[in-house]
Amino acid sequence: MVEIRQVECGDAPLLADGFARLSVRSRRSRFMRDKNRLTEAELRFLTCIDHHDHEALGALGPDGQGVGVARYIRDTEEPRAAELAITVVDDWQGRGLGSKLLALLCERALTEGVYWFTAEVASDNHVSSRLVRNAGGVLVAEELGVREYEIWLVPQHEQDMARWLRQLEHIDHGQPGTRRPKYTRLWRTPAPPADIC
Repeated sequence: MVEIRQVECGDAPLLADGFARLSVRSRRSRFMRDKNRLTEAELRFLTCIDHHDHEALGALGPDGQGVGVARYIRDTEEPRAAELAITVVDDWQGRGLGSKLLALLCERALTEGVYWFTAEVASDNHVSSRLVRNAGGVLVAEELGVREYEIWLVPQHEQDMARWLRQLEHIDHGQPGTRRPKYTRLWRTPAPPADIC
């Protein structure tokens, strides 16, 4: 039995323990670089969240250990979009936990006004690519070994309206046809806002 709930400020030890149980390959797949540990500032940023612009759902196994996390962080330039990241510890991979976490996170995001997720996935991370595609993700860009997907959470007519508004905003800013700036990757953690913790 797995319990899935919102991540809380006191969950830093659970997150650190879960990170320690990830294989080197899983860490590289998640962070797209070698990463041996999470700093205190990163743990604070990843657990002390506002549940609106930054949401995270954690999965606890029967023994109470953290076994997975799905999170989004809203794009500051496009508040209808949010970057997605999902991590499942190696022992729990392949059991459908990532799909369940993603489905629940989609529901939460919709209630907070998120229309679509973006997800950056290493080109050789076939498991995460399949997870994103199974959730309706569409490949929108690929460069330097990283694939960028969009997962729309709203019906087609709302997608069309959001795309039209995005194009209009680019024209209004004198940028017709230019590509939007890349989203900040979740592992490049800024300092947490002072009012959260």
